[in-house]
Amino acid sequence: MKLNELRDNPGATKSRKRVGRGPGSGIGKTGGRGIKGQKSRSGVAISAYEGGQMPLYQRLPKRGFNKPNRKEYAVVNLGLIQKFIDEKKIDAKAEITEDVLVASGLVRRKLDGIRVLAKGEIKAKAKITVTGASKGAVEAVAKAGGSLTVAAPAAAAE
Repeated sequence: MKLNELRDNPGATKSRKRVGRGPGSGIGKTGGRGIKGQKSRSGVAISAYEGGQMPLYQRLPKRGFNKPNRKEYAVVNLGLIQKFIDEKKIDAKAEITEDVLVASGLVRRKLDGIRVLAKGEIKAKAKITVTGASKGAVEAVAKAGGSLTVAAPAAAAE
């Protein structure tokens, strides 16, 4: 086999549709756009346009309030912390801080802090310091013989 004999498998590639290249092409004249109307013209963007009628997204009532300065926490479950301790990715004897959780790969980024939730169970005696935690998580860690401290976020010193 030589380089000039290399070919794609039959049917692997399709030739480009050349629109508006005469009646013999099968897609000449109107070029597959149908006849007349706004969509047959160029430069048209009519998503969600309802022909002058009030669009659905404007007819429906607005609900609720989005707080512009709300805090967004990275969430970690106790079961995952235990799994990472079992896999030796986190050292349970040393203090588990937010930086340790990020370095181990359990959390991608801290956002406004890390919040621990009580899903799953923890068996290791761990000393955990994070920005937030649920009551259940604090109790579960204490029951396992460890301690879960909720510290103020370091970035909040404004």
